[in-house]
Amino acid sequence: MFITFEGPEGSGKSTQILKLKERLINHGKKAINTFEPGGTSLGKEIRNLLLHSIDMSEVSELLLYAADRAEHVRQIIKPALKDDIVVISDRYYHSTLAYQGYGRNIDLSLIKKIMEIAISGVEPDIIFLIDVPVELGFERIQSSGRQKDRIEKEKIEFHRSIRNGYLDMAKSDKRFIILDGMDSIDNIHQKIWGELNLCW
Repeated sequence: MFITFEGPEGSGKSTQILKLKERLINHGKKAINTFEPGGTSLGKEIRNLLLHSIDMSEVSELLLYAADRAEHVRQIIKPALKDDIVVISDRYYHSTLAYQGYGRNIDLSLIKKIMEIAISGVEPDIIFLIDVPVELGFERIQSSGRQKDRIEKEKIEFHRSIRNGYLDMAKSDKRFIILDGMDSIDNIHQKIWGELNLCW
């Protein structure tokens, strides 16, 4: 199974991914967690460019995400799925549709064509969208004490467009499961586990 987690900044994806991986392993399943951008050696270099470069065009940004994803699929996702390992990814191509499509206003049909090339037919089985108000997400980032990256420094309107984009995509894709990111960590986890039990 290929599971992806999506959501605005500060939604709590990473926490839920670690809890899910641990529970899957405790139940005797082989599972790995990975992330985008930066899940491969090449991806780490691309991640540094994407999140810490001073200036970059919207098209360059889109194509760098596509390059990162292509390597991620080739090096990690496809081999793991072939070996019957559950793959849990922190972000996948729906992030690009949300950020570069709804956020940057790049044509969605163009992004989809580029993503088709990048993912080589590898689609997620289930997509968990952890939804939080943008303001709350940034409060969490600030309270964590870490520095904002280039994307997180964008204007609040950009991030609101991203959140709305995710919710829009979820309306037309049955693989999306929307979770309330303001709920407790344990409650969110139990809902995720319950959804997966329906799949197995």
